[in-house]
Amino acid sequence: MKNFNFGYLLFLSIIAAMGGFLFGYDEAVISGTISDVSAQFSLDKMAEGWFVGSALVGAIIGVLFAGALGDKAGRKNTMIISAVLFCVSMIGCALSGSFTELVTYRIIGGVGIGVASIVCPLYISEISVAQHRGLLVSLYQLAVTIGVVGAYIMNNYLLVYSQSESGAELTGMLNTVFVSEVWRGMLGMGFLPSFIFLVAVLFIPESPRWLITRDKLSSAEAIFSRIYTDPAEIQRQIAATREVCDTKESSEIKLLFQPGIFTALIIGVAIAILGQFMGVNAVLYYGPEIFKSAGLPSDDALFYQVLVGLANMLTTVLAMFIIDKVGRKSLVYYGVSGMIISLLLIAFYFVWGASLGLSSVFLLVFFMLYIICCAGSICAVVWVILSEMYPIKVRAMAMSVAGLSLWIGTYLIGQLTPWLLANITPAGTFLLFAVMCVPYMLIMWKLVPETTGKSLEEIEKYWTKK
Repeated sequence: MKNFNFGYLLFLSIIAAMGGFLFGYDEAVISGTISDVSAQFSLDKMAEGWFVGSALVGAIIGVLFAGALGDKAGRKNTMIISAVLFCVSMIGCALSGSFTELVTYRIIGGVGIGVASIVCPLYISEISVAQHRGLLVSLYQLAVTIGVVGAYIMNNYLLVYSQSESGAELTGMLNTVFVSEVWRGMLGMGFLPSFIFLVAVLFIPESPRWLITRDKLSSAEAIFSRIYTDPAEIQRQIAATREVCDTKESSEIKLLFQPGIFTALIIGVAIAILGQFMGVNAVLYYGPEIFKSAGLPSDDALFYQVLVGLANMLTTVLAMFIIDKVGRKSLVYYGVSGMIISLLLIAFYFVWGASLGLSSVFLLVFFMLYIICCAGSICAVVWVILSEMYPIKVRAMAMSVAGLSLWIGTYLIGQLTPWLLANITPAGTFLLFAVMCVPYMLIMWKLVPETTGKSLEEIEKYWTKK
């Protein structure tokens, strides 16, 4: 019998997941701006990589203090800070007068991304019930994919608009932002969802589990009473959280180095960084450039990227509804196997596609297959696992460490992909991504427990007993 208010949980989760939309928009909008920004500021390949990777440097900075900030200020206040950083970044990028200013505002936005990537799934995990935690935390990843699609659609729309008669009628600053330097509009339009996120977060409560760690039991009980309909269940939740918080170890840093917890930390770091070297962000950041290298004109390349983004989003929806039934590990086994096959097919296309007379549609199909397998496995699972595998007293800090490794990997891919494509060819690049799938699969198989259906407190006891 259901003893919780799923509608209220869904409401809270959707608002927190909006941080994922901003993450996805900022992550993907860059793909439509690279050519114009490079031409306007005369960037070489390394500077181009720095333009793409600068936000990722900010994300690395953000995750460094996201855990400590989330623990000290609370999950809600940390999300508010993230939203403010997004707003400042989007406006600043649209109005930047130099490449240095542009990169500076990209870094500011990146800090917001880093903070949101830790605290948003963490908040959802802590307010969720065990049987639906996978679904609700996956809303964050779904929001990321919606943000990606939104950025691709916005890029495509603004590019078409800048070449239309209506665009030609604009004058002054509007002409600069939406016509002659349309990349400014692409980046600046992210202000609208950033502001909506900022306002929406003001209307959600603090994480009740965080409140319990601060001995604010009456406030936590009031929030739990809106989540659970059974008074006895409310008391059980409070008691279970207090039990795992009752430790003689006062230092969170020392707790991280306890044997079982440290094992979980290293595993989280490994799956976070390896996931980035399997190619997904190379496709999201440089998809149009890769398609153009296969001979497609610019407009078709952007349209293909929209299709890739839609496949990413729709597959994430499917993964959300089966993750709590199929299980985290099974999704990874099936999805990563498909990723290996599709990456090998992409490499095959770049080596033999032209000689065999294969059209660009084959490349699109292979990319779609790759994105479907990726979105349905590692993308859907990673934030769920990271948000639930650590003890509550170190959860934010441990997620920051794992998130730091994820963003370092993402930065390296963003910075190195142009060099990889130019020096080891597209075929060699995608073959490398396929090889990196193997250790990820082995770690998930041998070292990560199945957490589907278990409460956060049960998962915590698994690691602390090791």
